[in-house]
Amino acid sequence: MKIIYHGHSAVQIETNGKSLIIDPFLSGNALAVVKPEAIKTDAVLLTHSHMDHILDAAPIAQANHIPVVSNVELAAYMSWKGVETIGMNIGGTVDLGFAQAKMVHALHSSGIVDEENKTILYGGLAAGFIIRAEGKTILHTGDTGLSRDMKLIGKREKIDVAFIPIGGHYTMGPEDALQAAKWYKAKLVIPVHYNSFPIIKQDAEAFVKQLEAQGINGKVMVPGDEIEI
Repeated sequence: MKIIYHGHSAVQIETNGKSLIIDPFLSGNALAVVKPEAIKTDAVLLTHSHMDHILDAAPIAQANHIPVVSNVELAAYMSWKGVETIGMNIGGTVDLGFAQAKMVHALHSSGIVDEENKTILYGGLAAGFIIRAEGKTILHTGDTGLSRDMKLIGKREKIDVAFIPIGGHYTMGPEDALQAAKWYKAKLVIPVHYNSFPIIKQDAEAFVKQLEAQGINGKVMVPGDEIEI
């Protein structure tokens, strides 16, 4: 299994000869090293409806003729853009054929802001995903604050890799992310959702050192990095 980090919260997982991408935000991210039109994948998964997570979802889905998987409200919105969708909700699992995706709770808001008309479209509940394939378990928490649900997930799941936001302001910062990592008990923790904007600037290397001081394996990935697990 190969995991590719595309920056911000965008993670691509290649498994069983296919792939999925979570929260593609490439054209709006100055740190991204790949353009949306270069992404070849078999499914797009969205954790919530903020633009820094859904911006490139429809173009990627349309170009690859693939579904967008999200909560039912966001799925409806994406379908209006002419995209095939799979709507689901927290606690549910979707079998993509090459991988399974279970939607789990996240503490975050979710809405689509229409600046021109000064309206906000409800985007359903924010979430994360537990991805299972090849006997591996990958956790993408989505945007979230600290929650005791994380402790329950860590008790129930044997997580190989956990992607955890550390940016602060909109999500957990490093201190809460460290506690989340302790509860998840993942074999490898990778920080995400930082440095894309000045307000979420963080020292990811310092965070990984804090993880290691607690006996937790951590790794900093920069946009374009790949790992095999």
